[in-house]
Amino acid sequence: MRDWTLEYEGYDPAEERLRESLCTLGNGCFATRGAIPECAVDAIHYPGTYVAGCYNRLTSDVAGRKVENEDMVNLPNWLPLRFRTDTGTWFTPDTHKVLDHRQSLDLRSGTLERVVRYEDHDGRRLAVRQVRAVHMTDPHLALLRTEVTAEGWSGRLEVESALDGTVTNTGVERYDALAHRHLTHVQTGSPAPDTVWMRCRTRTSDIRIALASRTVTDTGTHAETELSHEHARAVQVLRFSLTDGRTVTVDKTVALHTSRDRAISDPLHAALDRVRRAEDVETLLRAHRAAWQRLWRNAELDVPTDAGPVLRLHLFHVLQTLSPHTADLDAGVPARGLHGEAYRGHVFWDELFVLPYLNLHFPEVSKALLSYRHRRLAQACRSARDAGHTGAMYPWQSGSDGREETQRLHLNPRSGRWLPDRSRLQHHVGSAIAYNVWQYCEASGDTEFLYTKGVEMLVQIARFWAGVAEFDRTLGRYRIRGVVGPDEYHDAYPGARKPGLDDNAYTNVTAAWVLARTLEVLDRLPGPVRRDVCETADLDAAELDLWDDVSRRLHVPFHAGVISQFEGFGDLDELDWHAYRDRYGDIRRLDRILEAEGDTVNRYQASKQADVLMLGYLFSPAELAELFDRLGHQLDDALWSRTVDHYLCRTSHGSTLSSLVHGWVLARARRADAWTYVHEALAGDIADLQGGTTGEGIHLGAMAGTLDVVQRGLTGLETRGGVLRLDPVPLPELSEYGFTIRYRGHRSVRLKLSCGRLQVSVPASDRDPIGIALADRTVSVAPGESCTLALPDGSNPVLRRP
Repeated sequence: MRDWTLEYEGYDPAEERLRESLCTLGNGCFATRGAIPECAVDAIHYPGTYVAGCYNRLTSDVAGRKVENEDMVNLPNWLPLRFRTDTGTWFTPDTHKVLDHRQSLDLRSGTLERVVRYEDHDGRRLAVRQVRAVHMTDPHLALLRTEVTAEGWSGRLEVESALDGTVTNTGVERYDALAHRHLTHVQTGSPAPDTVWMRCRTRTSDIRIALASRTVTDTGTHAETELSHEHARAVQVLRFSLTDGRTVTVDKTVALHTSRDRAISDPLHAALDRVRRAEDVETLLRAHRAAWQRLWRNAELDVPTDAGPVLRLHLFHVLQTLSPHTADLDAGVPARGLHGEAYRGHVFWDELFVLPYLNLHFPEVSKALLSYRHRRLAQACRSARDAGHTGAMYPWQSGSDGREETQRLHLNPRSGRWLPDRSRLQHHVGSAIAYNVWQYCEASGDTEFLYTKGVEMLVQIARFWAGVAEFDRTLGRYRIRGVVGPDEYHDAYPGARKPGLDDNAYTNVTAAWVLARTLEVLDRLPGPVRRDVCETADLDAAELDLWDDVSRRLHVPFHAGVISQFEGFGDLDELDWHAYRDRYGDIRRLDRILEAEGDTVNRYQASKQADVLMLGYLFSPAELAELFDRLGHQLDDALWSRTVDHYLCRTSHGSTLSSLVHGWVLARARRADAWTYVHEALAGDIADLQGGTTGEGIHLGAMAGTLDVVQRGLTGLETRGGVLRLDPVPLPELSEYGFTIRYRGHRSVRLKLSCGRLQVSVPASDRDPIGIALADRTVSVAPGESCTLALPDGSNPVLRRP
């Protein structure tokens, strides 16, 4: 990483899948992996193009069972462009001598540049420079410019530009046994000598897809053109003469539409019309770069340390997956971005780590992502009723229509066995959605959304938690049984016949928060609105009284002076961590290791990722203390510090989110150790710390989470109670930085921390002043004004009460 570029020197087949993911280009509507255009799918290369929200369902035979899975579909490949001399074969880095190879991802302009010098079997050398973009102004366009130069020879060159409809979903090896042919009825055609088209549809969701491609040479080159259509490929061949030292430019412009697009009658007509009207590539590139400049201006992030470029890369991939164009779509937050096929493109809880960043920069995108959840509220209520519950039971994995998409079986690649997948018991996803509703409304001041779609979701999620909570007369408290927490390793008690755990602390505490917050929102509603909401949801005083009681008496388990991950966690065996690290080295996926040994992680006090500590990620120290106080427990510094220490040495960090959360929490609990985890979160994808997983798609939640570490974690920034609250805890490695935010209608509010001071600048407008609250004082900053505040000199206690 350099300041604004990610650069790769040389060609390394073993690293190609990783590079393809990290060099993906997208615009929030669709994205294309950074694959080499002259290479087809094989064990090294995997070109893939994915449209937000485009899913298809297939049935597979797995381990003697019929298994249904819904996948984000790999669409026809628009990239193919290859070349050869008149006496040679098609150039590829796997078949020809590569003299030089350099690939550069330009974050500032949103382009991928590749420079390669080939030598063919006759000793002819060809220099190739390529620039590609997935257009950020027109979200249906992509382009590829190829410049070829003969070195030391003159002669004929043949260029083949194609649209490839033979693609399948085969980007994740452990899914090989699953059905993967999602496209059918592939047709091709040519309306003009320089244009080809392709259309097809998905097999079961019946989404119609169309691409049109226009390939031309520069005006000084006469090219012979030949068109062909065979084997689900639309091919345009150009032949022209090269003169030693003279560069010829070949420009490929592509339009992509699906039947999910708005304001079109037919995808093929729309694609052909768009590509016909498209400007030349130089003009398109100028508009594309200008759009990226606007994005960077609205998401300004200035971190003058080695972490700065990596944070910028993370922000780049967040913006490519969830851009302002996403605000017009019915799409959620795919856990692996639009960058690959891991997790089948499903939507989990990762918006919990993504929306807090977007809320303060692109609130319209956050609103759209919450609307995706609201459109599936009815399905969540049906799922709850089918399971014998009330309210809304949102799925752990969501896709097209909001039903549960979590697989019934998953493969352990270490043992080769297919095992039951019980992660659908992670009902805490509902609390994540409620949390996101609240955070968005606090940051944006969007009371209209809160009083309509927001409160509708809050009410049904609260109703679900109150309904599944069972009163235990012995304890005098409510209990939530049979769930799985964020840890995911533990899905049952040792030897139990039924899956699930009782009283997962994270689940119970966040459920209490949902109930309390929903009651607060209902109290704040204007009278007529509250009446309408209660009538629509059939809410009465008795149910609201139950919610209040449950929110105060949900059981939180403890053992050995710490918060228990779940009831009985302290009774599990201790694992010999040193022995397993000595034997296996990397034990991030400890669950797979133990299962392959014939053991189970359910027997041990071992977590995949932060579970209890997630509470310290979601809530500020003061708010967490208030929440425990409501539940009848005193959460002081000593108890929280013991809890952090207890789980710190019992976590394998099998998720990229784990290091992020640990770094966030340790910034206040044990600052000296925080940077180790923050640094690991920063390196997670660029260094592929999970061992090959990034090649299947980036980890969007972890990337966005590192941005939020700077934005909220180290600043202690909260949008609560109508003011910006700050409680900074600068790390030595991240002690000086600045960023801009959007807050309640104010654009480009700039915050800068350095040398124990906080500078706040509010741009001129007709908005009200912004309240800035530090631990020792509150000030008001009017539009058009700036102020510099000395930060409180203190030890930054772990839990500061209000």
